[in-house]
Parts: sequence; structure tokens; C-alpha cells
Amino acid sequence: MGLYRSVRAVSEASGSGPIDWEAVAEASKAGTDSGTLDISTAEREGYATDVRDARDRVRSVSGIDFDLPDRVQIINRHHWIDNNIETFRRVMTPLEDQVGMFPSAARVINSGSMTVALSFLARNVLGQYDPLLLADGDGADDHALYFVYPNIAHVADSLAADDDRFRRWIAFHEVTHAAEFGAAPWLSDHLESRMEDAVEKLAAGDIDREMLGELDTTMTAVEGYAELLMDRAFDEEYQDLREEIERRRQGRGPVQTLIRRVLGLNMKRRQYERGKDFFDAVADARDIEFAGKVWERPENLPTDAEIDAPEQWIRRMAE
Repeated sequence: MGLYRSVRAVSEASGSGPIDWEAVAEASKAGTDSGTLDISTAEREGYATDVRDARDRVRSVSGIDFDLPDRVQIINRHHWIDNNIETFRRVMTPLEDQVGMFPSAARVINSGSMTVALSFLARNVLGQYDPLLLADGDGADDHALYFVYPNIAHVADSLAADDDRFRRWIAFHEVTHAAEFGAAPWLSDHLESRMEDAVEKLAAGDIDREMLGELDTTMTAVEGYAELLMDRAFDEEYQDLREEIERRRQGRGPVQTLIRRVLGLNMKRRQYERGKDFFDAVADARDIEFAGKVWERPENLPTDAEIDAPEQWIRRMAE
């Protein structure tokens, strides 16, 4: 029944834009089990404690004074879809007039593609620090922190990992991203402007490879610095968890592997690896405080060439 409702919602996509977002929301949730939110009071307190501990540890290790969202949200998969569909919609706004020669058919195809993407991500995302890029800034919280409880519980069980330890690992990782955006108040605007420019060029039928490359390099720095903080701040060894996650990723079937490739998740994995190697080299050659210079201003971001040659970035920052 869920699959039928999902297909029907997409097939009935309507409106004037290239994507019927209401149909995408309905279809994504119809085709995705929401998962349980049957969580004990002790577990909820555990999340809050882990986030507070992560904030204190990351502040201590990095020297960055940053704030967290007022509320830590423990959500199910449908909540995640609702929270993120608005982000996708904001990013895709410049494409609203680009439906094509056969608008009804194109709208169904586009809506179906977005449904597949959101459904896949909703089943796989564990935690998320959301800087709410391109949001209106109407006085609401300007960032958010989500934990997708059914996904965390499922993965911890599939890895035979200790639930509390696995939850704490996810909490620390997401808090490191909060530290980055706290250290660099300009980072949200920097990413927003690059995203808007790239999508507007795409809407005009042009692929700005230079802009996309710059975005990739920036996200490589974001992911790499988060890994550096994780390694220094997490209060116990976690290499076994990282290895288990990697084995789980490699064990995916061909359909999941294809979807990950289409969504660019393999590129995200490369961002982790390149960024981690870069910041490990910088911290080893100097220290973690020197590595934090990356967030002082946009000009301090490493270039793509410097990511693979961190000594060049070190020399530039030391000048």
C-alpha cells in the first residue's frame, strides 16, 4: 500500500514548477517507514548529555566558543523528510521556470527523482547539523540539530554496537559541525552564495564547473576539520565503529550503490578522506589552533591544490 500511494502521488504531480513538492513530500513518506520514536526518558536524557559533553569537549580542544541550537530534536524518518524538503525546495527555486517542452511529463520525472533521493536519505541519515542555508531568517532558530532515532537504533543493532557509545559518537560528530559554523560566521553566506550561483547557472543551461569545484573544496574543508575535532575531542577510541560503518557501506547491494553514486555520496566520502588527510597533516606539523585559521576568513580556505599539498597552505597562513 505504501508503494502504491508513493507511485500515485508522483504520477499525479501538478503545479506550475518543475517539481511538485507536495507530491514529493507525500510520496517520500508513503514509501518510507517512519520508524519508531518509542524512546525512554533515560535515552532522551542520554542524547542531551552527549550533546552537552560534546560541546564542552570540542570547545576545550579547539578553542572555539560556539552555540548549539536551543533544542535537540530526536525525530523519525518522516520528520526528517519534512525538515529537509524545505531545504531542497529553497535550493531548487532558481529552476522553477525550467520545466521543458513537456511540462507534465517533466514534472512527474523530476518529482519522482526527488522522491527517490529523499526516501533514500531518510532511511540512511543518522544525525544532522543543519545550518538552515537559504532560510528566510524570520526570527526563528538559525540552525538545528537532528538525530534520526530509528536509523541510529537500526545501525547500532546491525553493527552489534553498544547503543550508548554509538549514540555518543554520532552526537560528537554533529557537534563538530556546529563548531565550524560557530567559528566562521561567514561560512553560511559563503556557501549560500556559491550554491545560488551554481543553481542559477544550471537553470540557464550552463554548468559552472569552477563554482562546483570551489563548493567541493569548501565542503572538503568542512568535513575534514570535523574529523580532526572528532579525533581530538571524542573521549574514547572509535576506530572500530568507523571500520564497521565502512564494511556496512561496502556491503550495500547494486541498487543502493547506484543511488549513492547518483546522489554524490561517494564524492562525500572522498571529501571526508581528503579533508581528514589535509587537517591531520596541518595539526601534526603545527597544532589544532593553527588548523583553525581556516575559519578566520573565506580567503583562508585551502585551494584544491593545497588540499593535496598541505605544506603550501601552512606556508601561506604563516606569511
